[in-house]
Amino acid sequence: MNRPLLTIASGNPRKVAEIEAMLGPLPIQIQRQPDNFSIEETGLTYIANAILKARAVSELTHTWTIADDSGLEVDALNGAPGIYSARYAENNEQKLKKLLTQLADNPYRSARFCSAMVLFDPNGNNIYEAEGTCWGEVLRKPAYPEGEFESLFWVREANCTYGELTQEQLSRLGSRGKAARKLAPYLLKELDLN
Repeated sequence: MNRPLLTIASGNPRKVAEIEAMLGPLPIQIQRQPDNFSIEETGLTYIANAILKARAVSELTHTWTIADDSGLEVDALNGAPGIYSARYAENNEQKLKKLLTQLADNPYRSARFCSAMVLFDPNGNNIYEAEGTCWGEVLRKPAYPEGEFESLFWVREANCTYGELTQEQLSRLGSRGKAARKLAPYLLKELDLN
């Protein structure tokens, strides 16, 4: 059987690996977007940014394409950094420092990871959009060194940080996993994998 090709519109190897693991059981071939290809995220929502990425990659590769956009929203910071999470500071260390400085000793540390995921066909048409949310709170210091926001985000249901979730927990509790589960039936139907 000829397995359909699906492109993940991301240059982030960690994100690609996470989405690939979620789609692993499906009889499809997965590739990431071409190297040195980047799309400016000018959308005002996660969905808008995911659409920008998926449309550009779908039109470039002429393949079925999945794209996502995600961010950390901290209630005490009025939802910041939100869609600007990737551009919140120059590097991960500075992102964490900035977030912790802004929160300071604020006891109100509730937050959520939000993800939007879209499926585009090989002609650049938007087939389906899905969103997922993982609720938690921001710790006062990272749980482990060299981490990103995931090292600061405590997921009470799992009794660990987001960055310490297993692949199974990411698929079940993670914001990207929840969005992927909503998207899966449409992917199966469109690629005739039912």
